[in-house]
Amino acid sequence: MEGMTQHPWHRFVAIGDSFTEGYGDPDPAAPGGLRGWADRVADVLAAGADDFAYANLAVRGRLLGRIVDEQVDPAIALEPDLVTVSAGGNDVIRPGADPDRIAARLDDAVGRLAATGATVVLFTGVDVAFSPVFRHIRGRVAIFNELIRGVAAHHGALVADQWSLTSIQRADLWCEDRLHLNALGHHEVARMVLTTLGVEHDLRPSEPEPLPPRSWREARVDDLAWTRQHLAPWIGRRLRRVSSGDHVPPKRPGF
Repeated sequence: MEGMTQHPWHRFVAIGDSFTEGYGDPDPAAPGGLRGWADRVADVLAAGADDFAYANLAVRGRLLGRIVDEQVDPAIALEPDLVTVSAGGNDVIRPGADPDRIAARLDDAVGRLAATGATVVLFTGVDVAFSPVFRHIRGRVAIFNELIRGVAAHHGALVADQWSLTSIQRADLWCEDRLHLNALGHHEVARMVLTTLGVEHDLRPSEPEPLPPRSWREARVDDLAWTRQHLAPWIGRRLRRVSSGDHVPPKRPGF
């Protein structure tokens, strides 16, 4: 990344859930064994600042309430000049979720972060029209996205627009669980975030191998396997009121 344009950020903190933790993008050399879009963004930003530091407080499975309660104050204590906030997605996908209530809680947290003078970046949700699992909540996601844009406007935050990121609206950029991006998907999000920040980079578009065609029967067999391996355990955790992130520490708790 020689000759990359300098940028104004030196202390980057990422907060959120499994998306920001990097779930679906394994890397044995990274903390927690995961890389993800935030690490990829940090790598590029580090090349454009001599004294760059990066912390990632995200924990998988976190609902917005726990993200606010557990991550906002530690993030502020690190005195960042750049904060990314991806939160509320796990709330929105739950049955009966109220986007207005979720956005109101997010607005308060973003206000506290923006008051520090840091650049704050918010994320819209993905357009799930391509997903057989989540397309039924597309309208709810769209409503939440508009509320997120309102929160961003209220506090002068930037918006990383996943809704319009058409490159990830395909099954081959997602994991088998159909909920988390794979390495190619995280790469695409990193490119989008850097563009949102106005940072020049040399990350090239992902070029996944095309998925082989499947018959209707093969697709239903895959659906049944997904239900057993991923959906049923997820429902079980909800019923037991436990999270996949219980007992999981923050990925990078400090600089």
